[in-house]
Amino acid sequence: MATIFTQIINGEIPAEKLLEDDRFLAFLDVRPIRPGHTLVVPKQEEDYLFDLDEATLGGLLPFARPLARPIERATGCTRVGVMVAGLEVPHCHVHLVPMDSVFDLDFGKAREAFQEDLAAMGEKIRAELA
Repeated sequence: MATIFTQIINGEIPAEKLLEDDRFLAFLDVRPIRPGHTLVVPKQEEDYLFDLDEATLGGLLPFARPLARPIERATGCTRVGVMVAGLEVPHCHVHLVPMDSVFDLDFGKAREAFQEDLAAMGEKIRAELA
């Protein structure tokens, strides 16, 4: 069965998409640690980050990089932290988390987001991408 991320990639489940190309997709996390928390996933369904083929693994952070400054500007955070936990969904993914201190990188702070809040944040980040 396809993972929830593959279902998002295929358009079967809605998501607040920020950036997409033929190999990767970035979208807002529905359980953000902080507003603007973004997930970057390869379209190739692979559970473990280090099982990705070289080209996909090597392309993941370069794809994510253009999102960092727009997330910073849209959220007012000090910087965007990067985490790879890899246990929540069996589809490798990178977390881009707006942060002001290392203590902001805490999954215990994650809360369900309202769809209207995700849509507003998505608009703000996409406007900063332009």
